[in-house]
Amino acid sequence: MCSLRIFSVLGLLFLLIQCCSSNNDQRVNYDIAAFYWPAYHYEPRLESIFPEKRGEWEIIYHAKPKEARHLQPKVPLWGYADEADPKVMDKKIDAAVSHGVNVFIFDWYWYDGKPLLEDCINNGFLKANNNRMKFYIMWANHNATSYWDAKNPNKDSVYFMGGVNRPAFNAIVDSIIKNYFSQSSYYKIDGRPVFCIYELKTFIDGLGSPEAAKEALDYFRKKTVEAGFPGLHLQGILWSALPSTLTGVPADRVKTQDNVLKYFGFNSITNYCWAHLQNPDGDYEKWADASTNMWKDFNRDFSIPYFPNVTVGWDANPRFLFKSGYITNSTPDKFLKYIHKAMVYADTHPGQKKLITINAWNEWSEGSYLEPDTLHGMKYLEAIKKALKE
Repeated sequence: MCSLRIFSVLGLLFLLIQCCSSNNDQRVNYDIAAFYWPAYHYEPRLESIFPEKRGEWEIIYHAKPKEARHLQPKVPLWGYADEADPKVMDKKIDAAVSHGVNVFIFDWYWYDGKPLLEDCINNGFLKANNNRMKFYIMWANHNATSYWDAKNPNKDSVYFMGGVNRPAFNAIVDSIIKNYFSQSSYYKIDGRPVFCIYELKTFIDGLGSPEAAKEALDYFRKKTVEAGFPGLHLQGILWSALPSTLTGVPADRVKTQDNVLKYFGFNSITNYCWAHLQNPDGDYEKWADASTNMWKDFNRDFSIPYFPNVTVGWDANPRFLFKSGYITNSTPDKFLKYIHKAMVYADTHPGQKKLITINAWNEWSEGSYLEPDTLHGMKYLEAIKKALKE
């Protein structure tokens, strides 16, 4: 009798351990995806903006504070390294995956018939990665303006146009499928490679009409299936460049942002940064609370999954000759609070991927980065690791 009781107790303990292990497996099953701005290497087509041939590092180490207690310049703990060097990228990947960041979302550009800033991903990331982390592409199809050029006071000067016509888009589709979808480390949802579009309005304007844009995206899906995938997961960036109406569409039924996304067949949305949602000026927690409180509205207003975004901070003053509004009092401990909030959102939406996007891995010129600096060291990355453990 005693042995039976011992056996029963041991059996219950085994089941309890199994249950706890199963719950822990579910809790840690998050994809933490950091946007990656690939501008910290030499790009010949941008030499007029960055004449020292070091990419946007040039405006980082030349930055000046605009007022008392303004924390500029930002100083990278790893130095002003060339991200197109596989050895440099190897260090970034190690730091990312060891702290729970398992996906990079690369900003990707196509201007005047060819890619821009591709050496970071092609020569750096893909040569160093060895399947340690996933990646996917966000087509940053905005106009390239003097926003990148700290020396130009006219921020409306356009250097490259972001809109493309149909032949150019077909070339983009071929390039993306051949060079990136084919990589075993490319990020997929339900087996479908994820492709994100930054400015839907610019995409529509470039193609000439909503109908032409829809036809182009249907072509992209068709080519993706022909390449051996079950389909394309099309992701949109939710901000003002996502139109709420479309003119000239049959039956004129497209009168909300949700209907716009459904018309084009988008599968999910996320944000690029909180600066697109709330004016980036003042206290971090007030800004963060106002931005993350909008998640419930996104969940209500959209019929496709919304993936929560957490933004590290904001200070784009290195790009301006004049003083621009910026976020103050941002710390790793406060950032941790909103990582937790994003995890709760993911947990309460079990029907969708537990994907959380972060702005950003390395937006140094906008003051929003996970990479270590001389002020906080690795503490932003450690905050993510701590949240995943908790």
